[in-house]
Amino acid sequence: MTLVKYILKKFVPLFVGSLCFFAFVLVLVDLFMNLWNFISNGVPAKTVFHIMLLYFPKSLWYSAPLSILFAVSYTLSDFYANNELVAVFASGVPLIKFTAPLLVFAFILSFGLFYFEDKVVVPTFSKKVELQEIVLNREKSLNNDKIVVISDQGNVVYKADFYDNSAMRLYALYIVIRNDDKSLNCIVRADSALWMEDHWKLNGSTKYKLSDGNLVSSEVDSATLELLTEIPETFRNNTTSVETVDTRESREYIAHLKRVGLPYNEPLSVYYKKYAFPFILFIVVFLSIGLSGKTRKNVMLISLASCISAAVIYYVFQMVTMLMAKFGVLSPFLGAWLPVFLFVVVSLVLLKYART
Repeated sequence: MTLVKYILKKFVPLFVGSLCFFAFVLVLVDLFMNLWNFISNGVPAKTVFHIMLLYFPKSLWYSAPLSILFAVSYTLSDFYANNELVAVFASGVPLIKFTAPLLVFAFILSFGLFYFEDKVVVPTFSKKVELQEIVLNREKSLNNDKIVVISDQGNVVYKADFYDNSAMRLYALYIVIRNDDKSLNCIVRADSALWMEDHWKLNGSTKYKLSDGNLVSSEVDSATLELLTEIPETFRNNTTSVETVDTRESREYIAHLKRVGLPYNEPLSVYYKKYAFPFILFIVVFLSIGLSGKTRKNVMLISLASCISAAVIYYVFQMVTMLMAKFGVLSPFLGAWLPVFLFVVVSLVLLKYART
């Protein structure tokens, strides 16, 4: 217990300090990226500070892996530089046992980071994005045009020239209704359609159906109207960012994309990333243990350089895999988890050759 208290006493302040430092740097970077836009739109300093404050939880979430990597690397390198690890090893305590408290701490923190992201980061980041769009006059209309929506597992296809969100009305609407074997059942054309709580009410509508090779027109019957239940939100110009919603809303959004036949690889990979990213904390502790003890000189500089280099490599590789998942080269699951799997292997190799 003495060794556990000693290593945590040195590690925890370093972790908290580096976490606040890296988070503050990210907030400043975000501020400088938008500073000219704030000035040109005359945004008050109080509002800018509020936006920065809302971004701080997100920056803490981004900074956690980098901070724990630096804190563990510096702590162990400092022990090695002061010959304290020599005393630990001479007493018969192996490196993995000595660093076990850090691994347990990182494992618990991984779960904590997941819930922190889902309950704190998501709502604050969403408010930050919304407020920033408002003050910079970037609000987006929910009206939509040139719409094609596949519904009811591909059995109903909507095509409309325009959707008026305030009136919940579709204009110049064509509806293709297919049988279960995807053969054509009928085509409905309507001048407009108005949403009525649980279905679309058609105005100026005509139903077309093939009968013995001839095109027959008729009025739209009630059985056809019962199929037109796709909710108005589907037709909005409202592409949702999975990063700005929690896991429950993410699943609902992805299920909606699958149901209407829209591309879902990118949001699905971001959804998997919500689970993969927190456990990088546990991985980087292994990485830090393997990187420690490489030099006795310039411990602070070497630790900082190694953790920044490792972080850059990880984030760049993750960015590449997420792009590959977006374009279908990798599955969404691998797009999110492949960097974690790769770093597990690298960390184990470094741990095998670490000083012990």
